[in-house]
Amino acid sequence: MGTKAGMSKSAVAKASTEAGKAASLPDKLYFRIGEASRLLGLPPHVLRYWETEFPSLAPKKSPGGQRMYRRKDLELLLMIKHLLYDQKFTIAGARQWLAQQSRRRKTGADPAQG
Repeated sequence: MGTKAGMSKSAVAKASTEAGKAASLPDKLYFRIGEASRLLGLPPHVLRYWETEFPSLAPKKSPGGQRMYRRKDLELLLMIKHLLYDQKFTIAGARQWLAQQSRRRKTGADPAQG
């Protein structure tokens, strides 16, 4: 399943559950890495590593060098976590799946179809 492009209907339903978790994120503009780590239930080093593996994940840095994640970054991290931990995708497979979903959104195709 690591590089499988599509997800089953139950997988799409789980992804929407992840979206529900995103809706419960605090209503803030930026989150520091420690806060993001607590909200996502992941250690900070995992977040830093995923930044190197997923090009669309690029938090801004404060003048002091702190990573400042936006809400859309946290939503992407929730999806990555779901793909890697729940769906058992490989990192390369998750990267490919996210790229396909991004292309489908740009062309107007339904990302849940396939």
